[in-house]
Amino acid sequence: MSATEARRAAIRALLKRREVGTQEELRALLARAGHAVTQATLSRDLAALGARRAHRASGGSAYELGEVAGDPLHAVGALIVDVDHNGTLVVVRCATGAASAIAVALDQARLPEVIGTIAGDDTIFIAPARGQAAAKVATMLRRRLIQEPS
Repeated sequence: MSATEARRAAIRALLKRREVGTQEELRALLARAGHAVTQATLSRDLAALGARRAHRASGGSAYELGEVAGDPLHAVGALIVDVDHNGTLVVVRCATGAASAIAVALDQARLPEVIGTIAGDDTIFIAPARGQAAAKVATMLRRRLIQEPS
C-alpha cells in the first residue's frame, strides 16, 4: 500500500469513528497516527475521498464521507437552490455551507464544459471552458444538478 493509500485509509477510518469539525483537527489526528500532512495535501485527500462537511444536529458541522463511486454530482442535487448565468459566468446558489462540497463534486466530474469553479459559502462561480456559452452550461448543470427534464 502506498503512503497516499495508507493516509487515505487512515482518514476514512478517522471520519467513520468520530466527528471531525476542521481540517486542522484532522491534521492533528493524522499526525498522531503517524501521517504528517500539509493542508493542501489533506484538501486533495478529502476531495478524492468524496468527503464533505455536513451539519450536525447539535450545531456546527463535521466531515463525512460521501459517495465516491459513480457520478460525483449524484448526491448534491438536493443542496442546489438555483443555477443562473450572466452571459459569462454560471452561478450556482446552494444551501448554506454546501458550496465547497458541490464545487469539489463539479471539479471531480471533470465536465468538458467547465474550466473551473470558485466556491464561497452558499454560492459557486463556474467558468465555462473556452467556446462554451454560459447559457448552455447553465442549462446542462440545471439538468444534471437539479435533474430537470431535458
